[in-house]
Amino acid sequence: MSAPNPPSTQHSSALLTDRYELTMLQAALADGTAARRCVFEVFTRRLPAGRRYGVVAGTGRVLEALSTFRFTDVELEYLREGEIVNGQTLDFLANYRFTGEIYGYAEGEMFFPGSPVLTVEASFAEGVLLETLVLSILNYDSAVASAASRMTSAAGSRPCLEMGGRRAHENAAVAAARAAVVAGFAGTSNLEAGRRYGLATIGTAAHAFTLLHDDEPSAFASQVASFGDQTTLLVDTYDIAEGVRRAIAAAGTGLDAVRLDSGDLALVAREVRDQLDGLGATGTKIVVSSDLDEHAIASLAAAPVDSYGVGTSVVTGSGAPTCGMVYKLVLRENSGGAMEPVQKASASKASVGGRKSAARRTDGAGCAIEEVVMGGAQAPWQPAEDDLRPLHLPLVLDGVVQPGFTGSEGVRRAAERHAASRAELSPYARRLSAGDPAIPTTHITA
Repeated sequence: MSAPNPPSTQHSSALLTDRYELTMLQAALADGTAARRCVFEVFTRRLPAGRRYGVVAGTGRVLEALSTFRFTDVELEYLREGEIVNGQTLDFLANYRFTGEIYGYAEGEMFFPGSPVLTVEASFAEGVLLETLVLSILNYDSAVASAASRMTSAAGSRPCLEMGGRRAHENAAVAAARAAVVAGFAGTSNLEAGRRYGLATIGTAAHAFTLLHDDEPSAFASQVASFGDQTTLLVDTYDIAEGVRRAIAAAGTGLDAVRLDSGDLALVAREVRDQLDGLGATGTKIVVSSDLDEHAIASLAAAPVDSYGVGTSVVTGSGAPTCGMVYKLVLRENSGGAMEPVQKASASKASVGGRKSAARRTDGAGCAIEEVVMGGAQAPWQPAEDDLRPLHLPLVLDGVVQPGFTGSEGVRRAAERHAASRAELSPYARRLSAGDPAIPTTHITA
């Protein structure tokens, strides 16, 4: 008996979708509308409760997934065996390649209700298949980045470190680490995210390492022997004050940092700072973790803390695990060959027809004061006014992903864009208390 065929190593993203996208394609191929030129738009109708802005993240991952959106023999056989679509549709899928255009906000940019963060221009057949893939990436990554931005804003100049991989799906953990860095986090504990996107990785030891040894001094001595004094010793496994004393005894006053993972962090951090200074370890930093979110980070602003380790809250969007983004058809070719706007009229789920472009207005001091969305645009808007900054960039042209948006370069550019974009917001807009969107959105017609 021959051995069974090994599983395919092809990592296609083509089945990361919903069945109805393929069944719509089948019907459109049969009635002749599949080739009609269409424009799809990604936007959110509202921000999560209490949020004043969102952060676009995941754009680079969308573009990376687009390059693997291929129906190989493995995917086609699954669709055939399951009788999910007919032969005509299978033939189309076998040759599927996206040949259209995608424009969008730069990754790291702020967004607001109604912001046209991504525009996909293609035939119906090519564009409709991307809906779930685009939304699953942008909704999750933008939720993480939006939460992470609130955290890094609350932290000020103190670094935030992402360490939430164990609280998420293993693949989501990589995406979350990337999105957190886009929004200003200084590093991640996730090694795959570090490898894939060139992120700085962090981590030294957990309580298990201390508990492994017969006593705390032995654990600290072992860690210092391997890594020298430029390491972080976790001092709250037993008694914190005694842990600090033992940490300095093991590493000397040049110890890089101690970490606190429990207790009243503001109170304990002050006590530990006083103790470290009294021992002569004035340069030893204090890292805090333990279920931190943006509100906890803000409450520690006056505490002698040097950096924050954030886990569960950042990878779950700090209570808002999705951005509510939708992917809607807003312009399509009619039976006469002319392009015409289309829109939903459903109660509470209405959309606005027509292709749109956007720009952000700033005042004389460079502070953002208005999001301007232009309807009826034929191409990305290049406003003549000096106080309007265009927001749409070409991401894919004639099916070709443009350079600079993927991989480690994409993350670096996105982090820079986020820092610059957030700096345009007033301090009021960055408050953690509930309120209206940071800036109003005005709709105009070309």
